[in-house]
Order: sequence, then C-alpha cells, then structure tokens
Amino acid sequence: MARKAVVYLSRTGVMEPLGQSQILPYLRGIARERDVTLISREKAADLAETEGYERMMRECRDLGIDWRPRRFPLRSTALRTLGDIVVLAADALGALWRHRGQSPVLHARSYLPAFSAMLAGKIAGVPFLFDMRALWPEELVTSGRVRRGALVHRVLVWLEGVLLGHAGATVTLTEVSQQHLRAHWPAQMARGRLAVIPTCVDLDKFTPRPKAQAARVGRVHGVVGSVLTGWFRTDMLRRWFLAIAAADAAARFEIITRDPAGKVRAAVDPDGVLGARLTVGARDPADMPETLWGHDLTVFFYAGGNVSELGRSPTRMAEVLAAGLPVVANAGVGDVEAVVRRHDVGVLLADDSDAALAAAIAQLDALLADPDLPRRCRAAAEAGFSLASGTAAYLALYDALSGGRQKAGQRPE
Repeated sequence: MARKAVVYLSRTGVMEPLGQSQILPYLRGIARERDVTLISREKAADLAETEGYERMMRECRDLGIDWRPRRFPLRSTALRTLGDIVVLAADALGALWRHRGQSPVLHARSYLPAFSAMLAGKIAGVPFLFDMRALWPEELVTSGRVRRGALVHRVLVWLEGVLLGHAGATVTLTEVSQQHLRAHWPAQMARGRLAVIPTCVDLDKFTPRPKAQAARVGRVHGVVGSVLTGWFRTDMLRRWFLAIAAADAAARFEIITRDPAGKVRAAVDPDGVLGARLTVGARDPADMPETLWGHDLTVFFYAGGNVSELGRSPTRMAEVLAAGLPVVANAGVGDVEAVVRRHDVGVLLADDSDAALAAAIAQLDALLADPDLPRRCRAAAEAGFSLASGTAAYLALYDALSGGRQKAGQRPE
C-alpha cells in the first residue's frame, strides 16, 4: 500500500533562517511517515549561493523530500502577488497529480499559500490545512502597512474568514489566538478542527551551555531574528540596552539578524552610545545553538496589547529556553506572559518608563543569580515546545484530513 502524501506550500524560503528553524525540522519528522513535496519561494540571494543551494537540495533528497523551489517575486505588488498565488496553485495541482492515489493533503503555511491551497483543493477535491501562523491582517495594521477599516484591510479580514471556512483544519500558534478565533469566527470554528501548535524546537539540537565552557566577563544580552519588521519594538529595545549599559559597564549586546546592520544600528543605537559593545550580524542557522551559548539571555519586544500579537509565538523563544536561557519580553504577546509566569523563566517589562526599567533590571539580577534557572528554562521548553510533539500533532491532523476523500470545502467529521 502506497504511503500517504502531503504537499507543503510556503512563501517563506526553506533556505532562510526561519525556514530552517520552523519548516525543515517538522518536515524531517513528517517525511518519515509520508511522502512530502515542498514547494517554496526562495530569495534570489539564497538561490544564487550555489553551495548552500546544493547542500539544501541534497539534504531534502536524503530525507525523501521532493523540494520544488521557485524564486520569490522581486516586487510584491498586488498584481504580482495575485499571479504568484495562481502559479503556486498550479504547482500544487501538479504535485497532487503526482501523488494521486496517496490520499494527499495540502499544508499551507500562512495566508497567501492558503489561497493557493484553497484553489488547488477545490479543483482536485483535496482538503487543505490552514497553518495560519500569526493573525496577518492585524499584523499589517500594527506595522503601519495597512490602515484599519480601509478597503484592503476589510478585504483581507473577509478573506481570512473564507480561508477559515474552507480549511479542513486550522493551526494557530497560541492559546490566546485560539480564543480570539473562536470568538471572532464562531460559525467557521464550529465547523472544523482548530489546533494550537506553537513554534517548536529540536530538543536534541538545542541544549544548555556546557558547564565546562569558560566563564565570561559581563553579561551578553542577545536578540535573534528580524527587528525591522514594523511590529518589533526597536524603541523599547533601545531603552533597554541603554538602561543596561548604564547599570552594568561590563554588559555587551549582540543582535543576530539578516537585517541590514547599518539600519539596525540606526534604530537601536542612533547616537552611538553603545559603540563596540553592540555587535550586529547574521549567523548560519546551523551555528545557532553555539551562538546562543554566547548569550546570557534573549530579549524581544513586540507591539504587545494589539490584536495582532495574540497570535505571535516568537520563533526563538523555544530555542532559547531549550538552551537553558531566560527571556526578557513585554506582556501582551501571545502566550509569552503565561509561559514566563508559569515556569519563572524570564522578566516581563510593563513599559519602558524609568521605573519599569529599573524594576525589571533588579528582577533580572535576582533571576540570573538563581542556580535552578537553567533547569527551569529547559523544563519549560520540554513541556511546551517539543518538536516531536509538534510533528506528531501535524501528522494527527493529516490523518484526520486524509481519512477519506471529500468534496472541496467540506469539513471532515
């Protein structure tokens, strides 16, 4: 009997750091159980890096993943985006044809691939999983790219409801976003499956810093990932760095990102106060575990309190906790506050006032002096962010969706 199949659609490139931390690890486990076709959009610079491209192609081939990369559209105009949705749907139909007879399922990572999956699924009569990640229409409002109530925003919200209504199953990243979806889209949520699968981590790859590693002079405050998105609070990060620098002359700061270093420095240290104490640059995703060992904690601030942040599960949080490190964050961001308070693995900044910063720094000093902190951080990762558990949850949804053929748009019982 032929193995069942999954066709995975993503506009996030598997060669990008996010793709290598939040797409490929899941697919490694999924490929052990199903035949996988991965259709991704890759940045031109990544495709031009011949050695990296060939290495990724070999890895996918060794895993049994049929990787079909295409170049990401150079300009994200509305017309180009619409055309790419159609092309991605056509690519999906081709993959479904190759997997005919294998009860294929379409897995769409985020909104635009979900439109393609819905189109292809209607034509082929195949169910699709809407892996929505964050609440995209609200993210666009928070970042200032779209005005709330404007025609574009209303259309995107309507399309969100269409996707939720036609998906065989929906995956969101946080418990609070699940509550929001059930309240905001009761009819759609009553008809189908809704699962919470947070951003997970390979616990065998990300481990606590070896005890034999030499002690450092001064704490290193790390930031990992893009900070120029529009929803990352670079203003709050600047205030935190300056407050730490004033309180601890030995403290250093490192931002690991593919964002342009000059623009990051202009946003975080515009007056050059931190100088050489701040380093900014990219790292190979394969080196991320050792990179984290060079930090004492990880900092991330998002536009907390907005609807968009209900669905945010910071990608690096699971990796950082697995490495035995605490976090400094702000409240109102997905399930971050609940995880930090439940496991006592970080500091939550109420705001960036002088009083709040002073209180948070004192709390951080006490937290880092606790010898049990690394164990609690690791336990928090094991309890809520295990890659094995996340992969098993996806496979269970695939099994539920592919249990029988269904008409397009029909929910599985």
